[in-house]
Amino acid sequence: MTNATLNDFIQLTRSRRAIRRFTDEPIPPELLDLLLETAVWSPSAHNRQPWRFAVLEDAASKETLARAMGQRLRADRTADGDSPDAIERDVARSFARITGAAALIVVCLSMADMDSYPDPHRSQAERTMAVQSVAMAAQTLWLTAHAAGLGACWLCAPLFVPELVVATLNLPPDWEPQGLLTLGWPAEEKEKPREPWASKVMFLDR
Repeated sequence: MTNATLNDFIQLTRSRRAIRRFTDEPIPPELLDLLLETAVWSPSAHNRQPWRFAVLEDAASKETLARAMGQRLRADRTADGDSPDAIERDVARSFARITGAAALIVVCLSMADMDSYPDPHRSQAERTMAVQSVAMAAQTLWLTAHAAGLGACWLCAPLFVPELVVATLNLPPDWEPQGLLTLGWPAEEKEKPREPWASKVMFLDR
């Protein structure tokens, strides 16, 4: 890797932001295909590639998912005793983020091809390895989208309602939603700080 290539990648990584507002411009299908094709070159445990991607581009499909998740969010926060005004603001914000994106990618995990063990300790370790693999694919997908000029935002909400997402989208039963990546052409610019990298690192042999 040349210094120029390395510097380009560093700049790409450091300039990535969570973008929540998008223009109305659609994403060309060939670009969306390229993002997904690139994502599957991520590393994975045993090279089993446990990632699965459910893609929504139709406005009606996005609205159906947003409304279903919003209803559950409203019910959960009502049960928590939160104020109705705060709940409705949260529901409206969630709806706008989901429906305002040109495309949604529900990033899922499947254990179908992973190893199985008779004891819970190794079974949990195997699941964790699969989760890590899916997370790496999601990061690759996000960085590739950013390199293409797209904005994206990672929403963890599907983790709270995986069965609802599977049922609403009629996904295969072994697809376990891990998160939702919203994609579109950015309609905002953002800056985010980072704490000094050395504050998060321990050199054991230096």
